[in-house]
Amino acid sequence: MLDRRCKSIEEAMAGIEDGATVMISGFGEAGRPNYLIKCLMDTGVKDLTLVSNNAGAGYEGLAMLLRREMVKKLVCSFPRGAMGDEVQRLIKEHGLVIEVNPQGTLAERIRAAGCGIPAFFTPTAYGTALAEGKETREIDGKGCVLETALQADFALVKAHKADRWGNLTYLNLARNFSPLMAMAAKTTIVEADEIVELGQLEPNTIVTPGICVDRLVLTRPVADHEWGAAA
Repeated sequence: MLDRRCKSIEEAMAGIEDGATVMISGFGEAGRPNYLIKCLMDTGVKDLTLVSNNAGAGYEGLAMLLRREMVKKLVCSFPRGAMGDEVQRLIKEHGLVIEVNPQGTLAERIRAAGCGIPAFFTPTAYGTALAEGKETREIDGKGCVLETALQADFALVKAHKADRWGNLTYLNLARNFSPLMAMAAKTTIVEADEIVELGQLEPNTIVTPGICVDRLVLTRPVADHEWGAAA
């Protein structure tokens, strides 16, 4: 019987080791898998390459992976915001590497990996510092930059509802990067607000099919003190 549900969070997080590339869904806090982020933090792994839209905020969620210096490289579209000063400090004092992508380019690089497309040309960022060192070409009279697909070892994704096969639905804007990341990772780990019986998800509402999901757990709220902000 096909069943993506994990018996424990340890089973869900198994295999994530130092140096792994991990995608984490979310646009700000919309669709951020905070329970899985907390569990990743608790593993103590380090030297991660983190792929996410932004750098997080405050003393919870994504920001805590950076504050605890578990990340050696951040691939994102917006490393500023509430974490801007902390990111600058980590760059200067701990050698954090930042790779900035235009948001649409970041999304398309992830989608390309999931679709088996090794690279693509885009006019976005042509003639800017972001294009330095990359192949460029004129296509139909427009300058374009070659961007490569972006794959990960693991993706941590937040869903609204799931069934045991791993079919997923999302809640409004929480959908954002989740479907793309679920396709682009070798192993996709999902936290869902609710796991329903087979047949209870309306087929037309399923966004991510179960073939893209490997492990499934129920969301558990994480209290502020559990992040260990003072550590």
